[in-house]
Amino acid sequence: MYYFIINPASQSDRGYKIWKKIEQRLVRDGVEYQAYLTEYAGQATEYARKLTSHCKEARVIVVVGGDGTMNEVVDGIVSCDMVTLGYIPVGTGSDLARGLRLSRRPMRGLRRIFKARRIRQIDYGVIAYGDDVLRHRRFIVSAGIGLDAEVCQHMQRSAIKNICNRIHLRRLSYRILGFIQYLKAKPIRGYILLDGTRRVEFNYIYFISAQIQPCEGGGFWFAPKADSSDGNLEVCIVSHASKRQVLGTLLRALFRRSHNRGLRCFSCREVQIYTERPMAVHVDGESCQYQSNLEVRCIERKLKIVG
Repeated sequence: MYYFIINPASQSDRGYKIWKKIEQRLVRDGVEYQAYLTEYAGQATEYARKLTSHCKEARVIVVVGGDGTMNEVVDGIVSCDMVTLGYIPVGTGSDLARGLRLSRRPMRGLRRIFKARRIRQIDYGVIAYGDDVLRHRRFIVSAGIGLDAEVCQHMQRSAIKNICNRIHLRRLSYRILGFIQYLKAKPIRGYILLDGTRRVEFNYIYFISAQIQPCEGGGFWFAPKADSSDGNLEVCIVSHASKRQVLGTLLRALFRRSHNRGLRCFSCREVQIYTERPMAVHVDGESCQYQSNLEVRCIERKLKIVG
C-alpha cells in the first residue's frame, strides 16, 4: 500500500494535473494506494500525523508537491522509524530535489519509488521560537531569518509567482522578488552561539540560514558543502557594511561559485540566533512570522527517503 499526500495547488495547480497522470498509472498497473489531497495550509501535516500516529507496520508516504508540502509532512510524522518517504517534486523551488539529486520528472520519480533500490537516511532540523509559548517546527532543507525569509513571506502571496509559473519561468519569480526585497533590506546587529560554546557577533546581518541541504530559495547555493547525512547544520551568514557587496554575494551563490566573499559558514550541531529586533523567519520557505530569538538543531539520520 502506498499513501499519497498531494498538494493540487502547487506550482499554479500543476500539482493536480500531475497527480491525475500518476493516478492513471496507478490504476493501470493495479497498484494499491490511498490518496489525500490538501485544501489548505497545514493539512499535509494533519494527514501525516493521522497516517503515522498509531502505525504498527512500515508505511511508504509519497509526497506530490513542493518543498513546503514536504515540510508539512515531515513536521507531522509521529514515528520516523516506521515511515519511508517518497518525493515527486512539483513546487517552484525544488531545493530538496536539487540537493538530493532527485529527478523532477514525475513518472521517472514514480518508477524510482516503486523500485526503491536505494533508501537514504538523512538529517532533519528542528527550530524552536516564540517568547510566551515556545513552538517547534521541523525542516528538511533550511531555516532562515532575515532577507531570505522576507522573500519567502512575500512569495506566498505574490502574483508574480503565479504569472511566472504559468509561463514556465518559475525560478524567475524568486529572482524578481528577491531583488525587490534586497532593495528594501536593512542590516541589523546580532550574534550566533554555536554548540553552546562559541559566540560570533555581527554588525550588518542581512540574513542567517541554517541548512541541511546545500541550496535554498530556488537554487541559491549558500552551503555547497552541506551533507544531509552528517548530523551537522551549515550556518550561513550574509553580513557586510556595503549593500553592493551583499548583491555580489547573492549572485555568487546563485551561480554556485566555490569561493563566496561576504558569506561566512559554520558547521555545528545546534545554533542559537539572536537579533536586536524581530526579523522574518522561515522553515523550508514556510513563514514563522517575525522573531528575534531562535534555537536550531540537527537530528541525525532519522528520516528515510527513497533516493
